[in-house]
Amino acid sequence: MNILELFLVAVGLSMDAFAVAVTIGLTQEKFSIKKALIVGLYFGAFQAGMPMIGYFGAGFFPARMFVFDNYIVFAILAYLGGKMIYDAVKSKQCNDRKCKHLPCADRACPADRKTFNFGPKQMIPLAVATSIDALAVGISFAFVEANVNVAVSFIGLTTLMLSMLGVKIGIIFGLKFKSKAIFVGGVILVAMGIHVLIEGFL
Repeated sequence: MNILELFLVAVGLSMDAFAVAVTIGLTQEKFSIKKALIVGLYFGAFQAGMPMIGYFGAGFFPARMFVFDNYIVFAILAYLGGKMIYDAVKSKQCNDRKCKHLPCADRACPADRKTFNFGPKQMIPLAVATSIDALAVGISFAFVEANVNVAVSFIGLTTLMLSMLGVKIGIIFGLKFKSKAIFVGGVILVAMGIHVLIEGFL
């Protein structure tokens, strides 16, 4: 596997993580390198770890275990996305006279609005959901005799950088469309889950 092929694989595997990172950015008020790095490290670590597990466990994974991976990813994304939509719809509204955080007319008050939690409880399910495909890629590495250490490092670093970029892009759009940011992020996650589910039937 040459460097170009590895790069294409890394970018391809990173796209799900990038899309979810954008939705996370939509929920934030301002860019934080620390939070973006947390997202990047979670996604990058899992995106690198899954191929490693697949590579060393190639002979132990039965083919039938991959039949249900689409359902697992769908359930995780649908739940988290649905929760974001619910929080957006149920958030309290305020006007500039009542809200200390100006201006906030016709949108959820920042003081009351629920924002994304960067803890393991929320990040691990997303990291797993966006990296399951990488497990199968790791198995394929075993058969093409790829240098797995170089491959997973490349995949992990690519995912880390693209995820941090995704958070930044999400924040840019979130600042412009604050009133619908969380709702849109939830819809995107649910849509991704449905897409993954449909792919399982094709």
